[in-house]
Amino acid sequence: MITKEAILSALSNVEEPDLGSDLVTLNMVHDVAIDGKKVSFTIELTTPACPLKEMIQRACVNAIHLLVDKEAEVTVNMNAKVNSNRKDNKSVLPGIKNIIMVASGKGGVGKSTVAVNLAIGLAEQGASVGLLDADIYGPSIPIMLGLRDERPKMQTIEGKGMIVPMDRFGIKAMSIGLLIDEKQAVVWRGPMASSALKQFISEVNWGTLDYLVIDLPPGTGDVHLTLVQTVPVTGAVIVSTPQAVAAADARKAIMMFKQPQINVPILGVVENMSYFTPPELPDNKYYLFGKDGAKKMAEQFELPFLGEIPIVQTIREGGDSGVPAVIGDDVASKKAFMDLASRVAQNIAIRNANLEPTKVVQMVE
Repeated sequence: MITKEAILSALSNVEEPDLGSDLVTLNMVHDVAIDGKKVSFTIELTTPACPLKEMIQRACVNAIHLLVDKEAEVTVNMNAKVNSNRKDNKSVLPGIKNIIMVASGKGGVGKSTVAVNLAIGLAEQGASVGLLDADIYGPSIPIMLGLRDERPKMQTIEGKGMIVPMDRFGIKAMSIGLLIDEKQAVVWRGPMASSALKQFISEVNWGTLDYLVIDLPPGTGDVHLTLVQTVPVTGAVIVSTPQAVAAADARKAIMMFKQPQINVPILGVVENMSYFTPPELPDNKYYLFGKDGAKKMAEQFELPFLGEIPIVQTIREGGDSGVPAVIGDDVASKKAFMDLASRVAQNIAIRNANLEPTKVVQMVE
C-alpha cells in the first residue's frame, strides 16, 4: 500500500537546485492524495517564472517510481507562491514582496527598455507586478507603455488621497511623467527631486504585488540614495552595453550598491544591444559594439550574467509605439526578455533563501 509517509520520504530526495535543499524540508510539497495506485500532490515553487519547473516535475515522478512503486500513476501539480524576505516595519509599500531596481552607470544603454520588458515578462509568467518610473528628470515609461496624455485617478483611503497606478499589459505602472505635461522640463535641485520621489512613493496605492520594478535614472546620485533609504530593496539589475566605456560606467553602479553602508544585493548584469541579427540572416550575429563586455564585467565581480539582449528594430519600434517587444511578434526579442525575467525571478528566490532579510538602508549623513 502506498502511504503519504512513503511519498514524502521519496520526495525528500528531490532537491530544489537553486535553494540547495530538498522539497520536503523547504515545505514545497502540499495536498498529497492517494487512491490505490494513483498518487497526486502539489509542488509550490518560489516563483511562477521558475525555469526549472519541468526538471523538478520529472524528478518527482522518477522518485516515486524508484522509491515507492514503479507502477504508480503520478500526477504532479505545479503552482507558485513568490517569497519575500523583508525585515522592515512595512510602513512603506507594505503589500510588495520584492523590490527590484534596474540601474545603469550611464544613459543611453536601454535601461528603461529592459525595465519595461522585465516587468511585463514577469507578469506574463504569472506574477503580479508593478513598474515605477523613478527617472524624475527624463521619464520615458509613459511613452514605452503607450500612456501618453493619460492621467491616473485618485482615491481616498483612510482619509488620505492616493494615486491609482495605471493598468497596462498586465502590470501596474506609475511615472511622474503621467502627472506633468511632457513638454515641460523638470527643473529641480537634488533635494527637491528626492523629496518629490519620497512623496511619490508613499502616495501610490500599489496594493499587493510579487515584484515592483523600479526604473532608476542613470548614474549614482541623490535619487538612488533616497530610494535605498526609503524602501527595502531586494536587489538590483545592472544594465550595460558591450563597449568598454559603458562597462566602465556600469562598474560604478555596481560599486555603489556594494558599498558597506548600502549593501544592496546585485541580482545580475544584463548586456543590452549585444549583437545584431538581420531578419534575412537569422543565424548570423554581428557584434557591432564589441563582444562580451558586460559578461566579462559580471565575471570580474563574480555576479550572475543574466543574458544578452539583441539590437533589433522591433525592440526600438516597440518602445516608440508603446507596445513593448516582450509581447510583440519578434520571436528572438520576446525570448530574450522572457529568459531575462526567468533568471531575475530565479535569482530573487536564491537571494531570499540565502541572504540577510531586506531592509531600508540606514546611512549616517
